[in-house]
Amino acid sequence: MNSVCIVIPLLNERDTLDELVRRIDASTTGTQIVFVDDGSTDGSWETIEQICQKRDHVRGIRFRRNFGKAAALCAGFKEATGQVVITMDADLQDDPKEIPRMLQKIEEGYDVVSGWKQRRHDPWHKRWPSLVFNAILRYFSKLPLHDFNCGFKAYRREVLQEVDLYGEMHRFVPVLASARGFRVAEITVEHHPRLHGTSKYGWSRIPKGLLDLATVVFLTRFRYRPQHLLGGLGGILFSIGFLLLCLLIGLWFWTRLAISGYEDPLHLHQRASFFVAILLIVVGIQAFATGLIAELLVANYNPPRQTYSIADRIAPDVEKNSQNP
Repeated sequence: MNSVCIVIPLLNERDTLDELVRRIDASTTGTQIVFVDDGSTDGSWETIEQICQKRDHVRGIRFRRNFGKAAALCAGFKEATGQVVITMDADLQDDPKEIPRMLQKIEEGYDVVSGWKQRRHDPWHKRWPSLVFNAILRYFSKLPLHDFNCGFKAYRREVLQEVDLYGEMHRFVPVLASARGFRVAEITVEHHPRLHGTSKYGWSRIPKGLLDLATVVFLTRFRYRPQHLLGGLGGILFSIGFLLLCLLIGLWFWTRLAISGYEDPLHLHQRASFFVAILLIVVGIQAFATGLIAELLVANYNPPRQTYSIADRIAPDVEKNSQNP
């Protein structure tokens, strides 16, 4: 197996870090570990510094403030040197003993291996929203995974080089990777109860997740042809508005010309349907024009700017010396 790196984003997980490194070292050999401290305030960074001083294969990155898990993963991916990158949480709920099984799937030719916490040790108010979210995402993505939210995953480096992360998009990497033709597999992984700290996720992330889901559907189907969506929508609205307007104009002529002496002729400006028709036509034209502008933006696409700011970085002295011959 090519070199392996484990990227571990964390927020206030001081009490678990030493034990996590011990478990990883017991389950793997020659594996690089990259901790990304996403703005912890409990002394997690000081613990990471102590671990890095004792172990050359451990690195650390500290953000100036909390930028979110996607940003933390991006920073970790840039720091990682392995050809295979594994992501896991720092709360000891993910078991490092599963890493060899993930690497075996990578050796079988898969590009992404996603964990499935089939037996979750979480309260019901976390399990049920996750089940609903996974069902919705499975329906729209057509990707038969059971646990998109699981942070325990393995990737080939080329996958991470082609998928951009921002917002809450980290949970959608298998979907984005599959849309680009990468092979995705899923294995069941053991999930342990949380022993220290509290969960950083709750109901507040559900609206964000649904919005990101809409973004993923758009990116996977219309990223490079936004006019297919906006132009089609604009065409439908314009057609409905145009047909409604033609009907109203026909009625206007009918009440004035076709029937002489009609006592109650149609007055278009007094009909709400007339203004609805005009509105649909205008919105349809705007949607079509927006689609054209989006096509121009896609044609001149620029990579997104870095969305985080690093305060400190720890790397082995060997690497620093090799850069100064």
